Amino acid sequence: MARPVKKPPEQWEREILDAAKELFLLKGYEDTSVADIMKLAGGAKGLFYRFFQSKEDCMRALGDRLFFENNPFEAVRGRSDLTGLQKIREMLAMDRADEEREKINTQAVSILKDPRILAAAVQANRRILTPLWFELIEEGRRDGSIRTEYAKELSELLPLMNFWLLPSVFPADAEGIQHKCRFLAEVLLAMGLPVAEGEMYGRTEKILGNHEKKRG
Repeated sequence: MARPVKKPPEQWEREILDAAKELFLLKGYEDTSVADIMKLAGGAKGLFYRFFQSKEDCMRALGDRLFFENNPFEAVRGRSDLTGLQKIREMLAMDRADEEREKINTQAVSILKDPRILAAAVQANRRILTPLWFELIEEGRRDGSIRTEYAKELSELLPLMNFWLLPSVFPADAEGIQHKCRFLAEVLLAMGLPVAEGEMYGRTEKILGNHEKKRG
């Protein structure tokens, strides 16, 4: 067997995530093994565990990387032609339009059954997304497009809503998810953030549909 090529750790981590992404998109998360990933990456299987505790941990890291590579919050931040509310709507539309990340997120739904993975995802959302939401909501308050006294509370709540909507965390069928979406749209409207149900939760309903199709 040929010796593994010596590479800096950051390069190995990047190439392992590249391989995982390619295989998850091609074969699906469930049908991809750690051995498959490392075969494509060109390293020994044990090398995988220097960077990730498990395949689930690799999936979580891949999701984080895909977000930062195409961060919709950053894409709208510098736009002077949009109000704060318009930026939120544009950001949500851009987020749903990212097909690769959408496909990875759909496959990642099942791993949130693991309490450790779920806790890490909740913590990451709170740490990363809450400040980004707060910035946009505050901008909307300043320009008058958003009228709320709850910018801080909304920015903390919004990153957690998707977990409540995911069937792997809170079991629900398609009708139940749609009812939750209507409920959340009304709550946000009452709190001064008029984001339409379809704009806010189209992705979650798509994930649910794919999840139910897979189960069927």
